Amino acid sequence: MRRPIRTLASTLAVIGLLAGCAPVATTAPTPGEAPAAPPARGPFVAAANPLAVEAGLRVLNAGGSAVDAAVAIQAVLGLVEPQSSGLGGGAFMMHFDAATGDITAYDGRETAPASATPELFFENGRPLNFRDAVLSGRSTGAPGAVPMLAQAQKDHGRLPWSELFADAERLARDGFVVSPRLAGMISSSAPQAATPDARAYFTRPDGQPYQAGDTLRNPAYAETVSAIARDGAAALQTGRIAREIVQAVRRDPRPGALTEADIAGYEPLERGALCRPYRVYVVCVPPPPSSGLALLQLLAMAEKTPDIQRGPNSPEAWVAFGRLQKLMYADRDRYVGDPAFARVPVQGLLDDGYVASRAALVPGLRGAPEAGNPPGGVFTGADATREPAGTSHFVVVDAQGNAVSMTTTVESIFGSGRMAGGFFLNNQLTDFSLTPTDAQGRPAANAVAAGKRPRSSMSPVIVLDRQGRFVAALGSPGGNSILAYNAKALIGVLDWGLPLQQAFDLPNLVVRGESVGADTALFDPAVRDALAEAGMALRPNASETSGLHGAVWRNGRWDGGADTRREGVARTQ
Repeated sequence: MRRPIRTLASTLAVIGLLAGCAPVATTAPTPGEAPAAPPARGPFVAAANPLAVEAGLRVLNAGGSAVDAAVAIQAVLGLVEPQSSGLGGGAFMMHFDAATGDITAYDGRETAPASATPELFFENGRPLNFRDAVLSGRSTGAPGAVPMLAQAQKDHGRLPWSELFADAERLARDGFVVSPRLAGMISSSAPQAATPDARAYFTRPDGQPYQAGDTLRNPAYAETVSAIARDGAAALQTGRIAREIVQAVRRDPRPGALTEADIAGYEPLERGALCRPYRVYVVCVPPPPSSGLALLQLLAMAEKTPDIQRGPNSPEAWVAFGRLQKLMYADRDRYVGDPAFARVPVQGLLDDGYVASRAALVPGLRGAPEAGNPPGGVFTGADATREPAGTSHFVVVDAQGNAVSMTTTVESIFGSGRMAGGFFLNNQLTDFSLTPTDAQGRPAANAVAAGKRPRSSMSPVIVLDRQGRFVAALGSPGGNSILAYNAKALIGVLDWGLPLQQAFDLPNLVVRGESVGADTALFDPAVRDALAEAGMALRPNASETSGLHGAVWRNGRWDGGADTRREGVARTQ
């Protein structure tokens, strides 16, 4: 496993050089002022389902670490929120070590099979339509969430791995109450909800689909988590469960070529976190293939955009926010991919001069901007990636102050709609560009390749002050909209001084090229008019709605938040 860890001290030293000054003190009164002593201490959990939160708190109260609790939370979420994440999916985790100050990014993104080619989703010389690609066996990559959690727990766990799955196994065997959101997904028009596997799982003995309030049991899932508890990630990557995954992938229509060797050979990566200063804070995200880089670029441009400071009731601030998104997405879509296969100009996209040149476009920007030309950038082909929704985010802080911010996914709703071992398989490979080159023949940075990890919008965040103390952790599902949702929340808290729940409750605005999606009814008429005048007329958001979850440590108390658009909760006990 690759293990490039940077201590926080070295990270802050680099940031001091980047900012051109010594670390900034946090005693001056500013909106969303960074917290003073005492340092953050848990227990704290925010996640998308109360049953998962209970499982995480149970582990923390038994003396477990933040990573121990993350294992338990993911195991339960995969059962009670299978439309969003699961054992057959992938994830990115940010981990803050309170004792050492280290921030680590764990990459559990799925990988393409060894047999994959750039034309993976071609048929008769043309790319498949997106629906057919998702439902095909070709869409499933080698699962990464469980191996990633196993590695992180090996590094930071305190309880035995075998003790972390009790809640998931009990709920699977005895049954759990179907939530309104899961019931809505079961009865939705999503094609994955109509696959043979989904229908068999979600149909009651009387022939009707499960409804909210029904009790749903999953004995196969109970057997799977029992095996993982006993044998670790190897139980999923080898043996019976791996064979079942391959069998499901190789069924019609359009069988895939994922092999047991692909699954067994999967390795999570431990990467140095990507951290940059913002105001009096330090914002840390995973590096590519996560798109956290783009979130940092938007924040860097926002610092050079005075209208952002006008606050949440200002039409000018929302117009500026929409324009910043256009610039961010244009660059992200052009340049970000798996750094093992594509030259991603990380430093160039965050270069102060380049950021200033992009921010200078904000006041008069209309229409869809072209990607810029950052230092070190190789002008790749135009991207044809679509990234639908099926994701979850949670935050954990333990009694020692260690924190986890983790975004986890099966990619689309119920992934590919295929099941093995009681869980849904991911359709993560449709996060690649379905066409590998543009009209000029230039290769896309996010084209398919054997062993490659598809680009992801998942960007779990940890925020520190300039002394390296924990300030906040947050993140969201939402497909491509994740970046807009996370940026809204960060600006709401760090710039506008809002309590975290108020920041989450702000209307969503997602502007990518000519596409505009929003919580139209929540915007003040003056803001709607200003956005329309700027060429960003509001339309209902067609992508997955936000599911922000997070925590801010303020003056020795937790300011937690759980997006009211979902079913989650934030709890300290």
